[in-house]
Amino acid sequence: MTIKVYEVDRYGGTRIVRPEAEVVPLETAEPSSAYPACKCDECTRPS
Repeated sequence: MTIKVYEVDRYGGTRIVRPEAEVVPLETAEPSSAYPACKCDECTRPS
């Protein structure tokens, strides 16, 4: 499975924030009304 992170401005324009990356899907997803915090290598790397 792959994922690409991008943002959309108020005019519908898009900008790629993170290029396409390979990710492993979860076996089961916890029910929630919010998205969980990103756990990709780039986001979890210490600053």
